[in-house]
Amino acid sequence: MIEFRGAGKVYTSRLGKSVRALEDFSLRAERGEVLGIAGPNGAGKSTLIGIALGYLRPSEGTVMLDGQAPRAFIERNGIAYMSELVSIPPKWTVEAAITRYALLAGISTANIAARRQESIERLGLGEHRSKTVKQLSKGNLQRLGLAQALLRDDAIVILDEPTHGLDPVWTQRFRELIQELRAPDRTILVASHNLDELERVADRVAIIDRGRLQRIVATDGAASRVAHSYRISVSRGVEYVSEVFTDARDLGNGAFEVMTSDVESLNRAIGALLERGVLLTAVTPTYSSLETQFREAIGEASR
Repeated sequence: MIEFRGAGKVYTSRLGKSVRALEDFSLRAERGEVLGIAGPNGAGKSTLIGIALGYLRPSEGTVMLDGQAPRAFIERNGIAYMSELVSIPPKWTVEAAITRYALLAGISTANIAARRQESIERLGLGEHRSKTVKQLSKGNLQRLGLAQALLRDDAIVILDEPTHGLDPVWTQRFRELIQELRAPDRTILVASHNLDELERVADRVAIIDRGRLQRIVATDGAASRVAHSYRISVSRGVEYVSEVFTDARDLGNGAFEVMTSDVESLNRAIGALLERGVLLTAVTPTYSSLETQFREAIGEASR
């Protein structure tokens, strides 16, 4: 549904200086898929999204939405989009903002009230409907941004940093919302710095850095990978940890960070601790599986 083929983008300043933001980028997001986009600041994510929305033209290569140029597709079919920075006139009320966005989205006058109410309920904005935008907290403004993006049942959904500012309750609700939005004929693209959230909601995550695609991670595959760094907690036998894990880093209060090369080595070391009478209370990866791959990919790109 969304396909980049060798796409590149070069910005040229008024002084004639060129800066390459995207280079030879090829990626396809399929129907029915939730695709995550991750990368450090300045990696090219904003440029990528701008090209997909037709706001920017690629300097080379092509970008297609369902086989059409982005602007042609969007003008004909529309698209659900939430920007990284939600900017809505501060004097509008929540209800008025959703009404205006519904009109802009082409929803018929007869259906606006019903869609507005559905949107307000879906994003939990009922108690805020009469508030002005400037009265909203960051989290509530973010929810209003999501509400306007999801007013229609568009086949392509692009969300840029959608969980930024959301509290834990609404971060969980966002995960549920993505599951509700999943459909065989819908493509969802989520760009985020929150790797834990991407690992939870996306089928695949594309890691980009320095304008290039560095790695594509299937999240089910990421879950099966072994982390290199673990945090272990010990309530008895603390003195044996550094004997078994010679590079253990003492974090205090019975917690240690230890390194291991593979799952077999980890299990052998834990077995050795148990043989010495050590009482373990927890063994957890220091980083999530996706974060481990992210760090590897970005590290490789910087070499």
